[in-house]
Amino acid sequence: SVLPVFTGKANCPHYARAELLADYLQANLPDFRVHKITQHPDKWEQWLHDICEMNGWEHRGSPIIWRELLDRGGKGLLLGGVNDFLEYAQHYYGITSVMSSEEMLDIAEENLQAHIEIEKEEEEIKSLIKPLQIWITSASASICYQLIPLLANGEVFGMTTEISIHLLDTDQFKDILCGIVMEAEDMAFPLLHSISAHTEIDEAFIQADIIIVLDDVLLNHEVQSLENYIREVSEICQVYAPLIEKNAKSGVRVISSGKTFVNLKAMMIMTYGKSIKPENVIAVATSWESAAKAMLARKLNMNAAGVKDVIVWGNITGCNYIDLSHAKLYGYDCAIWGPANFPRPLLNMIYDSEWIHSEFLSAQSSLSSRVCHCVGMLPAHAVATVLRYWYHGSPPGEIVSVGILTKGQFCVPEGIVFSMPVRFQNGNWEVMTELEINETTQEVLGRLAHELIQEKLIALREIKEMHPYGADKITS
Repeated sequence: SVLPVFTGKANCPHYARAELLADYLQANLPDFRVHKITQHPDKWEQWLHDICEMNGWEHRGSPIIWRELLDRGGKGLLLGGVNDFLEYAQHYYGITSVMSSEEMLDIAEENLQAHIEIEKEEEEIKSLIKPLQIWITSASASICYQLIPLLANGEVFGMTTEISIHLLDTDQFKDILCGIVMEAEDMAFPLLHSISAHTEIDEAFIQADIIIVLDDVLLNHEVQSLENYIREVSEICQVYAPLIEKNAKSGVRVISSGKTFVNLKAMMIMTYGKSIKPENVIAVATSWESAAKAMLARKLNMNAAGVKDVIVWGNITGCNYIDLSHAKLYGYDCAIWGPANFPRPLLNMIYDSEWIHSEFLSAQSSLSSRVCHCVGMLPAHAVATVLRYWYHGSPPGEIVSVGILTKGQFCVPEGIVFSMPVRFQNGNWEVMTELEINETTQEVLGRLAHELIQEKLIALREIKEMHPYGADKITS
């Protein structure tokens, strides 16, 4: 089989003549197929230069015609221009073209108008495709590498929502970012519209729908004090928040994740970005939930997926409290039988109450070690899960722990980012204030809130030192 390829300027009369003859041959010869590529006159010269350079051809003018052998592969065989094709058609098929100059010009004008209309239609179709713009900071971190496939496979935002991912980091990590971009492109995710690397901070968060903040500070308490770490977090957020206000969409959703100061990052972004909606900034506690459920499941010799409604209170990457008073078990094999959706209170199933107090609650240090030393799979899954809930709702009746700006719920003081139980529905979240908590839990929440208030006061003091004349405006 022979596949001639015809390419020319849309307004070229010689291209029109060759095209008409090719259409006639295709209609009347069973093995003759033609492929036409029409170029806008403004783009023709560059396109011709590139195609000739790629194939090692010498050709000038419009059209250019070559032949491809479908069953052999390899580069095409150059036929030449319109006169060369007319000779080819005469020699092989005994067919000639009789067309006046006026007819050639008329068809060329029609070709140009048709090409412009097709280009316009394609641009309109492209304009209708509006992928979600997702920005990830400190994107060289291992969590980002694990997160991209979860975001791009369609399970988070839905199988009809395209996404564009923007990776942001400092210039020293440019090679890592480019490597991630190349690998993601090679995986050819059907819903990944584009992925790009950014090292210029001024272009950060442009048109962002979602921002995932992964920035961490390296903790070494022998070298630095808590105040220095808090100053470092404040400086990062002081850069990000104005850029979010300036460049991102008004309804942008910001997720604070990572291994250190996730509550404080969320707090400082709201502090420095007064126009950012507070309900659109959350800190992710799902890693702690998952690790606690896995630890409980090992104790009970069951699947961790059957452990539900474990609550993480307080400072997610600081002092927190894992609350089991509302936790339930599904599919637990015990003396009491029931349907698959029949829940059993977890505390009733763990008869070894001493283990809960001596090992589980005191083991939060080892739990912290598990969460903070994970390679990236767990926190990536946590971010993806929270985003899926935010866009599509959390499972009915289930508790999700999220760090949010407090408004006095559960008697926790207002104005701090505190992890507490929420539900997601209709694209929003709400605190599950109907949950009852006992006096012991209330006392613990008071202590946790005190720690976060102190952290906030240190941060505000650092702000005043950095902005002695504008601090009142920032912190008001």
